[in-house]
Amino acid sequence: MCDANVSATATMAEFGCNEHHQSEVISYMRFARSKRILRLKTVDSCFEELKDSRLVEETFTVDEVRDMLDGLHAVVRGEMEMELINTAHTNVLLLRQIFYQAEKFFLRLQTDISELENRELLEQVAEFEKTDFKATDKMNQESSKPKLAPLNEGGVSELLNKEIARLQEENDKLKAKLRSLESQAMSVLDDKTEAERALKDLRNVQGDQQLSAHAKEISCLQNTVAALKDDYERSLTVSAASQNNLQENLVSAKHELLRVQEQLALAEKELDKKFQQTAAYRNMKEILTKKNEQIKDIRKRLQRYEPNE
Repeated sequence: MCDANVSATATMAEFGCNEHHQSEVISYMRFARSKRILRLKTVDSCFEELKDSRLVEETFTVDEVRDMLDGLHAVVRGEMEMELINTAHTNVLLLRQIFYQAEKFFLRLQTDISELENRELLEQVAEFEKTDFKATDKMNQESSKPKLAPLNEGGVSELLNKEIARLQEENDKLKAKLRSLESQAMSVLDDKTEAERALKDLRNVQGDQQLSAHAKEISCLQNTVAALKDDYERSLTVSAASQNNLQENLVSAKHELLRVQEQLALAEKELDKKFQQTAAYRNMKEILTKKNEQIKDIRKRLQRYEPNE
């Protein structure tokens, strides 16, 4: 039994597990073994139920045998699928507990999925399971046997008590150190929280300053736009005034042009009147009158002598 325990301890040491972790692993392996045995019993009961309920005749046809096997296959498949799903979900819950405990001490765990199919390690685990359960069965058998009380407390018992006291003292020291480390960790957490709060406040202040600067820029832009708008409106007013002046000047220029044209017309009339009163105009008019009369006389003659032409 001692050799079995030594072999199991050596096997777990190869995995890098201490005594506490060994006990946790053994507990989980026992739990998995109990679930496995229960599921195997369920599968056995499926076969037994088939034997008791369907195998009541001496001969069966091929279709009947096929029907029985299909039913048995469906039942066993369902049981195995349920067990595999339950095992996967159980492993997820176990990993969740481990990661949650690691997060409390700011540990970042990593997993290597490829190691789950390492045949050598799987064989070592199987060997450890066989050795541990055999040693456990022997220990249970021996513990069930009646034992005699020691005759005295000297010798080995005294040494064991001293070792137990020493280990208890070390355990108390480790617990005190652990509490100190936990208090330090909590203090670091508080400092971290305070620093994050201060950083957040600083960011808020910087954000307010940036908002103030943006507000100033927006105000300056608004003032610039207002000034440009005033200049534009002023230029529009000046342009409208100049346009009105131009229109007035144009109207007055038109009036002046009409007055000048009227004066020119009067001047032409006066010049024409004065020209008609001159001797040259009268002589020319008399000559033109005589010529017209001669032309009329010639036309009459022509009509008299040459009517066709």
